[in-house]
Amino acid sequence: MKEQKLSLVKFAPRNGVGFFDTLKIRIDKYFSDNKLDMHGNASMKWKSVAIVSMYLAPYVLLVAGVGAASLWIFYGLWCLMGLGMVGIGCAIMHDSNHDSYSGNKGLNKYMGKIIVLVGGYDVTWRLQHNVLHHTYTNIEGLDHDIDAGVLLRFSPHQERRSFHKYQHFYAWFLYGLLTFQWATIKDFRQVRDYHRLGLLKKEKLTLNQALTHVAIYKIIYYAFILLMPILFSGVAWYHILIGFFIMHFIAGLSLSCIFQLAHVMGECEFPVPDDNKKMENNWAIHQMLNTANFGPKSKIMNWFIGGLNRQVEHHLFPYICHVHYKSIAPIVKATAKEYGVPYFEQPTFLAALREHARLLKKLGRA
Repeated sequence: MKEQKLSLVKFAPRNGVGFFDTLKIRIDKYFSDNKLDMHGNASMKWKSVAIVSMYLAPYVLLVAGVGAASLWIFYGLWCLMGLGMVGIGCAIMHDSNHDSYSGNKGLNKYMGKIIVLVGGYDVTWRLQHNVLHHTYTNIEGLDHDIDAGVLLRFSPHQERRSFHKYQHFYAWFLYGLLTFQWATIKDFRQVRDYHRLGLLKKEKLTLNQALTHVAIYKIIYYAFILLMPILFSGVAWYHILIGFFIMHFIAGLSLSCIFQLAHVMGECEFPVPDDNKKMENNWAIHQMLNTANFGPKSKIMNWFIGGLNRQVEHHLFPYICHVHYKSIAPIVKATAKEYGVPYFEQPTFLAALREHARLLKKLGRA
């Protein structure tokens, strides 16, 4: 397989003490003054137990045959597992793969692999999310989070097709298929692509090693999620397949909405580099212009989705655990105001969802 290279861009230099330098000093001072660790605390560990239980407890009940007496109970357990997948993806796996879950790198690596329970592969996640998305947010061709294939247009720089004018209607169904891709073909395709781009080297893996890992993880996942219920639940196999679909659709739709509301929004810029592959702004300002918060006052959002409703804070400080975002948000917001830097925020999840839908409609027609 012929190796290619990503056509990378360069951000403008910070040129002395400015917004981000001042902000970083203030954030560091907050943690030192309050004698706090930037990583997860005891509440993070209790949250992990609760969320993993939300996924595994219904599974155990399914395999034990609890759902055999009533299909309402049976499908309800699959629904709970779908919500558990969302919690695992947002509030546990996400921090772990950013090394912010714990100060112990071994524990971060171990907890990051929990993505296997929901059908994913931690290596391709880190490469797509940590390396590409967090560095080159909303830059066409580099941020693979805004590359959804031909069916969806997330950027004004992507080719518009005639059917895109309906994407604000059909996008929600496609969002529901997100984790199906994790569980089936996406990891295999990404391993191939990231090998060709030379990114697997960052994880100290060869192509054959990565493909072997993905194959083993998929076998374990399908034995766990389908074979065991088919053998022991006492429910017909086709009901199990329907339940599997319901679980993944709930997780896929929820996770897609959570992540898209952070960047595919009307206020975001989607900038392009100049002819010399240089960006107009430095990295921190770029993040502020292409990231948005939503529902900052929602206790459910702050707890269950791992603070990912505060994506501004997360993108500036991905190494800080989400349990601290609520506390550092006022510092970020005040510093942004002081330096005249935009701080995008929608008051509620529904308000952000409406704004995202409006942008999908606009991108589909313009």
